[in-house]
Amino acid sequence: MYQRSADMGLGVPFNIASYALLTCMIAHVCDLVPGDFVHVIGDAHVYRNHVRPLQEQLQKQPKPFPVLKINPEKKNIDSFVAADFKLIGYDPHEKIEMKMAV
Repeated sequence: MYQRSADMGLGVPFNIASYALLTCMIAHVCDLVPGDFVHVIGDAHVYRNHVRPLQEQLQKQPKPFPVLKINPEKKNIDSFVAADFKLIGYDPHEKIEMKMAV
């Protein structure tokens, strides 16, 4: 995915999760195994009020990725609902507060 402009504090984490999920959904309905999600950013920026929270985030040790389970009965990309997805082993760090920069 090419993203022209990217807010590294709030936007990019949401974009990565959303498009990685979409990649898995498309692979699922096509009976394929998802490959890599490649994200290219043109203008990556960090807002001033996000510098300290992002420095805090960088000090945390990464945790193992959870496993995504998708309802095997769903074969139509337009038929998914939230209950069709389960994250197994999701163990997030505590929330780091960041306000939307306007």
